[in-house]
Amino acid sequence: MVTHCVRHCVTRVHTMCTLLSTQASFKASQRSIAVVTRSSRERCSSSWSGDVGEVRTLLQLCVDRHFISPGHTNTELFGRGLSCSYGPLGMELRRNLLEQWWLSVSRARAQLFGINTLSSSRRDGDTEGGGQLRMVQADSLRHIIEHQHLSKEQMIQEVQTLLRRSPSLRTNLLQGALEEFVSSMELVNRKLPFGLTETGLCFQPSDGSGCPAEVTQTSLVWFCSPRTSPQWLDHWARQRLKWWRKFSLSPSDFSSSEVPAEELVGAASRGVRIVYNFPWGPEPLETLWNQGDAELLQTHKGFRTKLQLGNRRKSVPHVVSVTGNMDRGLMAFLSNSLQLLKKGDSKQRLLQRKVLKLHPVLTPVKVALDIGKGATMELRQVCEGLLQEFMECKISVWPGYLETVPTSMEQLHAKYDEMGVLFTVVISDNTLESGLLQVRSRDTTIKETMHISEIKNFLSRYISAADKI
Repeated sequence: MVTHCVRHCVTRVHTMCTLLSTQASFKASQRSIAVVTRSSRERCSSSWSGDVGEVRTLLQLCVDRHFISPGHTNTELFGRGLSCSYGPLGMELRRNLLEQWWLSVSRARAQLFGINTLSSSRRDGDTEGGGQLRMVQADSLRHIIEHQHLSKEQMIQEVQTLLRRSPSLRTNLLQGALEEFVSSMELVNRKLPFGLTETGLCFQPSDGSGCPAEVTQTSLVWFCSPRTSPQWLDHWARQRLKWWRKFSLSPSDFSSSEVPAEELVGAASRGVRIVYNFPWGPEPLETLWNQGDAELLQTHKGFRTKLQLGNRRKSVPHVVSVTGNMDRGLMAFLSNSLQLLKKGDSKQRLLQRKVLKLHPVLTPVKVALDIGKGATMELRQVCEGLLQEFMECKISVWPGYLETVPTSMEQLHAKYDEMGVLFTVVISDNTLESGLLQVRSRDTTIKETMHISEIKNFLSRYISAADKI
């Protein structure tokens, strides 16, 4: 058994080294997109087979517009809803998504506090570590395996010692919140309910590939009385579904469903999943569990009386957990916002227009600044001034005026639509003379004339109003 584990570890080390040494290329990204869409097709029912082309289009757009980095492995990770190498726009989108998640839970109820726990740990008394993921230095493992004078029994003993000394990697954020419970009780004067929230990377066990994968996870752990835990589970399920639908172009693609009794994990008495209906079928974005008190008692062995709260009938609090996969959530919003529209160009040709209609709060770039015909130096100075104003208001800007390659406005609009840019502002000679500039909307494609003094307030009001809907 352990010998098999050692070989498995060696394979895992070799696989990780191979992935690290892989150089991504555009052709490789196209091959990976074909693989991902092929695997998606295998999971599809016949009713979804017509949408495989849409999946391929989305993945290619994400690579072309720098939401994710190119490469076979990276595109496959992204397609599976796992953490991958994000490009500049993808990183900004994920940051916006995590920020909105944090605001939604912290503002939802009083007595909700953020925490930060380590992704790896060496817990006292953790000797066996059965089923845990361990962080092992490759050279140390290789030294044991290549030692020719060790017998099979000695090799097993050396590997077991190495594993015991190696830190374990977290597979979820729940455990950290359970460990913080006792110290947090004093913060709230030992009164229920209260909650602990956290975001961070977790490691998912191998799915057969021999290598664990990372996931950007969100966690809300709510401690409440045993009597009210069923109601709190319903409350958080409604709140979380409402949040996902708030930022979606097609809210009906997001839904909630009860976890079947045969799929309940551990001591959970009930579960609810928030799912998104991808082209290949539904995938969970967040899972809510009524954990009871078993997990809390298991974490704090021998301290039952210390965990009990209440004035008359003291009892151990129940735990309602909400665990989310933000990498899959990011892909869900990208999939939900992609629109493939038909349009005619200046030569009356019918072309396909790809638009990422991301929610104004989530979209990585709010406004692009470009220059039209006129004195280039003076126009760039005006753009620089606007850029500073937008940045002071925390409005993300794409400095298109810095481009040196000649591009038509039609090509620029197509590029910005694929990037999800809300508005394109064009500065021209008319701006220098009268202060008027042209503003083009991503969602309507309508071009309006606006005075330069109004554009900053217009964008701020637009984004603020969208956030309150």
